[in-house]
Amino acid sequence: MNEQQMPTITDIGEAIEAILFAAGYPVKYDKLAEVLGLSAADVKLFCEHMATEYEKSGRGILMLCLPETCQLTTKEQYMPYIREALGIKRGGNLSASSLEVLAIVAYNQPVTRAYVDAVRGVDSSYAVGSLLDKNLIEACGRLDAPGRPMLYVTTDKFLRVFGLNSLSELPETEALSIAAAQVDANAETAETDEAEAAEEALPEGEYTEVAEDDARAEI
Repeated sequence: MNEQQMPTITDIGEAIEAILFAAGYPVKYDKLAEVLGLSAADVKLFCEHMATEYEKSGRGILMLCLPETCQLTTKEQYMPYIREALGIKRGGNLSASSLEVLAIVAYNQPVTRAYVDAVRGVDSSYAVGSLLDKNLIEACGRLDAPGRPMLYVTTDKFLRVFGLNSLSELPETEALSIAAAQVDANAETAETDEAEAAEEALPEGEYTEVAEDDARAEI
């Protein structure tokens, strides 16, 4: 695209808004840059500026700017009206245990399932599996410890669902931080016990390798 064909700044904003509105899902900055004839870095900066303007405008929608993508979304306080107008049922909400596990992962990531179990004081296998299925958490590798337990982090979908641009926007929760700190030692012990139990279950001299992207290998 030559200089004469380049859209004005106003047109760029309108084009981005139109694309995101029509998409209804997160669009990569790379893709927006490709169609607008700009660099991905410039598009991201432009979107971040637009997000600020949306926030100031008092409108019913927001622009979420995630690390690799951006998306138009509605403000949380209008969800009851949206559900009523569109006939959307409340089914699919997260259970209390899943929300608890999600909070522990979000504020302490990356964490192992043994760490989550230690914080909650109960087995979290089902909740972790449910969050993996919903793509709210994902595996990010393995802890460098005996047994190499899987590590979990939140996903971009988690940010979108809760209307966050980044993890830095998570509200402060002193109680959760204190609880996590109190069980650090217990969690480490639990991870070691889990690893030792796994090794004892194998014939002597044999070890198993599990693909790193198999998030449910240890569930």
